[in-house]
Amino acid sequence: MTNKPYDDSNWREEYKGYTSSKYELDLLENGPKSLSQSWMMGALHNKWKKMKGYKEPEPPDCQSSMGEFLRSKMSMKIKLLVTFNKLSIGRFKSLLFRI
Repeated sequence: MTNKPYDDSNWREEYKGYTSSKYELDLLENGPKSLSQSWMMGALHNKWKKMKGYKEPEPPDCQSSMGEFLRSKMSMKIKLLVTFNKLSIGRFKSLLFRI
């Protein structure tokens, strides 16, 4: 995310004052060397954000209800059935007139 409402460019230095763990201090100074350490670094960053009171914005609500979905599917099926019935009646009439 590039549009942050806060400046976290110096979060590692700030967080060093809140921890006494040698592992965390080493991680903050030297950076992650493995995937699990990068997960830990992300957890520390989230902990720092929580301590500072920074929150990520809520994601937009893009969900629709199941009822809305089913109604749209039913209306499509009804349109298809009506179209099919019109075609079938038309074909039936054309067959009657051929006989």
